Amino acid sequence: MTLDKVFLGIVDSFKTVLTPMVINYIVALSPIILAIILGRIFWDLWMRYVRAQFFVSQKYAVIEIRLPKDLYKSPLAMEMFLNSFHNTSDGNWYKQLWMGKTRPWFSLEMISVEGQVKFFIWMPESVKNNIQTALYATFPGIEVHEKDDYTRSAHFDKNDMKVWATEFVFTQPDSYPIKTYVDYGLDKDPKEEFKVDPLVPFLEFLGSIGPNQQVWAQIMIRAHKKEQPKPGHLFKKHDAWKESAKEEVHKILMRDAKTKVAGMKDEESGFTKMPSISKGEQAIVEALERSVSKQSFDAGIRVIYMAKKDFFNPSNIVGIIGNFKHFSSEHLNGFKPGGPWMGKIEYPWQDYKDIRQNRMSKQVIMAYKRRSYFYPPFAQKPLVLNVEELATLFHFPGAVASTPTLERVPSKKSEAPANLPI
Repeated sequence: MTLDKVFLGIVDSFKTVLTPMVINYIVALSPIILAIILGRIFWDLWMRYVRAQFFVSQKYAVIEIRLPKDLYKSPLAMEMFLNSFHNTSDGNWYKQLWMGKTRPWFSLEMISVEGQVKFFIWMPESVKNNIQTALYATFPGIEVHEKDDYTRSAHFDKNDMKVWATEFVFTQPDSYPIKTYVDYGLDKDPKEEFKVDPLVPFLEFLGSIGPNQQVWAQIMIRAHKKEQPKPGHLFKKHDAWKESAKEEVHKILMRDAKTKVAGMKDEESGFTKMPSISKGEQAIVEALERSVSKQSFDAGIRVIYMAKKDFFNPSNIVGIIGNFKHFSSEHLNGFKPGGPWMGKIEYPWQDYKDIRQNRMSKQVIMAYKRRSYFYPPFAQKPLVLNVEELATLFHFPGAVASTPTLERVPSKKSEAPANLPI
């Protein structure tokens, strides 16, 4: 008898014995397996339902910020202001699972309506007074006005309107920071004529938007917290963002661990010497360590360009993408277009009669209006930005921003209005 026949005989015997046993086990366990699958589906549906009920029950407010002509605050002031948004409380288990309560989130918005540039903040109405008070305290001379939501008047019309949208994503892992105002020297608060503000080119671009065109940019934020499942543990949570940064620092410092332990031989002297990291690597290590030392936020960056079809200018898409490159660094992190909205459509047969494009255009406007990013119906994986990075992306520029269509307060006010609600 050959080995092949012996092997086949063993396989046949296993089939004869094990197959009925496996089938019996599957039949016996099928109610449990089915219950687990249905339970997971039901749980997801339940959480979506209670959260939707919670969101609908809340009231939200939109405030417009008008800047004085002589605002000389550096982005550090905005960093201090944004720290007040860091609230990790989302209630106890009962409020979360039964009432659908979540962490509060906010939307920092810069828009251009036919070249008129405005700053807005969208927030739960319950914290409106606190935010207004903090704004007046941090930026003397500004004006804060509660407004009707400007997005309500916009509705997609496929016959008369064209839309482009994107959600910016990182070019590197979250742990790597972008180029911030500190890297531009704005933390030293130089004189206006010496400032190089990375936000100013974007504001100048917004001011150049022509008639029958609009650009909406929103940065949605909520406090980042330690809630990511820890690998290898069933119930433990950890802060994946901080852990990733520490791992990157460790990799850089110990990139050649064996050589660092043994030392390297200097060819000229014959002595061994300990290697040191390069200046570029040292800058990366310092940036990573500074980044994780500050408050962090989950964030989503969404930009929409919309116009009447006859006025739609494709070069404005290049302008949006190009102006976000001012926050990018070759050896650290940067932004690139991403998100689910505008996929690559290179040929007419990829999108018959613009059906896909029109559907996405309608949905992205709806997502913007709802400020939906962290939860369904338009949930996306958030970026992690620390407060220094957020203050770089959203702050109030001084006189260095000469955009004529950026409305400013004509006269300086020394204090907040006396009738500010308490």
